Amino acid sequence: MKFEERLSDLEGIVEKLESADLPLEEALALFEKGIGLVRELSTHLEEVERKLEVLTRDAAGEAELREMEEPKRDD
Repeated sequence: MKFEERLSDLEGIVEKLESADLPLEEALALFEKGIGLVRELSTHLEEVERKLEVLTRDAAGEAELREMEEPKRDD
């Protein structure tokens, strides 16, 4: 499933949870599905962020492109 489709699904879940008078079991199931989608979307955004290039200024004030640095992880 594409990022946009996941985001759309998440928006639909939020709308249902906000506007509907759902039975507890159904609301809980939607909430759990929403949390799963949030985790998937977050992971995808982190992957994209690592691939992005950022505009920076060099010592002379000129714009240059450079790759984003990998975040340091304490494993």
